[in-house]
Amino acid sequence: MKALFKALILVPLILAVVGLSVANRAPVDVSLDPFALSLTDLRLTAPLFVVILAAVALGALIGGVAAWLAQGKHRRAARARGLEAHKLRAEVDRLRVDGPVARL
Repeated sequence: MKALFKALILVPLILAVVGLSVANRAPVDVSLDPFALSLTDLRLTAPLFVVILAAVALGALIGGVAAWLAQGKHRRAARARGLEAHKLRAEVDRLRVDGPVARL
């Protein structure tokens, strides 16, 4: 069932990327200096689909890093709870072997 859902999402996505790439093959100039547009030192000529896909990939990377950093406190709390659960399991196992301790 998961494979069907993957196919229903990935196949149209791949077809859209291929269509975008075929339709936007014309070279464009990308200037990395917004103040001196006439300089060619910081200018890149590439097909438009490469610029679009690079921008999407960079956005996905930045978004992923931001989400990972924002989730750090939750990962830290889960790690602490896991360590506490491990200690409590070890104590339960020890009590099962030794038996309960009589309280005075």
